[in-house]
Amino acid sequence: MNRRALWISLILALVVAWGSAAAMLSAGWEPKLGLDLQGGFSVVLAAPEGTDRDVLDQAVETMRRRIENLGAVQEPEISVQGDRRILVQLPGVEDRERALSAVGTTGQLSFRPVLDVQVVSPAFLDGTLPLPESLATTTTAPSDDGATGDGTTTTTTTTTTQPPVIPDDIDPETGISLVYDSTRTVYLQDPTTGLIYKLGPAFLTGADITGADPGFGGVSIGGGGGWTVDPSFTSEGGTKFEEATAQLSTYAVGDPRRQMAIVLDGTVISAPQIAAEVGFGETLPADTVVITMGQSEDSQEEAEDLATVLRYGALPTTFERESEGSVSASLGSDALRAGLIAGAAGLALVALALLAYYRALGLIAVIGLTVFGSLVMSIIILLSRFQGTTLTLAGVTGIIVSIGITADSYIVFFERIKEEHRRGRALRPAVDYGFKRAFHTIVTADSVTLMGSFLLWLLAIGPVKGFALTLGIATVVDIFVAYYFTRPAAQLLVRSRLGEGGAISVRGAMGRTADEVVPV
Repeated sequence: MNRRALWISLILALVVAWGSAAAMLSAGWEPKLGLDLQGGFSVVLAAPEGTDRDVLDQAVETMRRRIENLGAVQEPEISVQGDRRILVQLPGVEDRERALSAVGTTGQLSFRPVLDVQVVSPAFLDGTLPLPESLATTTTAPSDDGATGDGTTTTTTTTTTQPPVIPDDIDPETGISLVYDSTRTVYLQDPTTGLIYKLGPAFLTGADITGADPGFGGVSIGGGGGWTVDPSFTSEGGTKFEEATAQLSTYAVGDPRRQMAIVLDGTVISAPQIAAEVGFGETLPADTVVITMGQSEDSQEEAEDLATVLRYGALPTTFERESEGSVSASLGSDALRAGLIAGAAGLALVALALLAYYRALGLIAVIGLTVFGSLVMSIIILLSRFQGTTLTLAGVTGIIVSIGITADSYIVFFERIKEEHRRGRALRPAVDYGFKRAFHTIVTADSVTLMGSFLLWLLAIGPVKGFALTLGIATVVDIFVAYYFTRPAAQLLVRSRLGEGGAISVRGAMGRTADEVVPV
């Protein structure tokens, strides 16, 4: 390769590494830190007694997909603890309740017919609010007040109003069904209105939904707009929905029985009427259905969270929050500081050893390590900013380990130069031939490391995943630096005055003394 091409490759590598790192730091871009470095919070969720381990494992996977879909939390640490508990650790979460809702919401969805709106909230039952006349039970009782002076009899009618009769399976304090079952009639509350609906067996459930997308401006099954959730049904679910709307459209507009309640985990989130435009017995196509959530910012989050729950399915069982608390980053910060000091000290010792043993070639290695470090940090910052990847203490450990791997690559290259020189080649061709053979060894060794890192990242969870990610990134960068920086730098060095002046050490070559310097 001619000198011009070597300079272009060298300058390109330096600009990409140092330029990108400087640009990101000047723009204020920094990697997001993990739970162990920046703190966060943890919660323990308890499943019912006797829950199978397979059920817990399935729940963990569903929770992880949900929380990662939010975008605000990356690399959550979710694991099974004991026989029925799940530990959830989330780093740097701003909206704690939203994150907890994502992992703790069971997500049992059903579409039900509204049979009546005859049961009201306890506020009506205890007299806190006046009972609506339409829901009152009126009893009229005549009474004989006796005869008047002209011989006639007067009768006074007494009217009493009593609260609605609460069925036996309804909790008198809450007014809702004690047992939630999609196959039977239940009484469930709409928290926004306080009304409790009498609902028939479900037309369809979350099992009939294949996905969901949030949006704005759609028209719901009851008309109107705002933030919406657009569910996608299975072919069977779509048929069920159309049959249900055909049944409900037989009732007059305004009749409660024309409503379809959308129920999530025993709570009515919406109970729209079939739009007036849908005639008697007509169907509403399933692919036109959206669930309207409202027009506020809170409605946007509710729509996004509901879409996430529907997209990844319901949890296989219910969970209760057993405990929760904050996680301090002080311990992780101390460990990080100690790790960085140890890494810096080790790097300094490696640099001194390379400089002492290989002289000018050692200088290439030192500069190459800074190029390597700049590229690794730039990639981590980019992933953190655009993909939400977090840097954990385990990830920092992976970077420190990778420094040793990169140093080994330089040693392989430099020792190969010595080997070629022992075979009688001049220094300049020894560098050329030495790199070709050394690069094959470097790629082979890095490929093994890369495959191991990929398997760890794919199969592991928690801190091990962060370690595997940074180690894999660093391994790829090592190959890039070896080809685009180390190769042209070494070839230009042997053609420079330093090389011509004998500043390159190839100790032990061709039986010469260890201190002898072989000129080009």
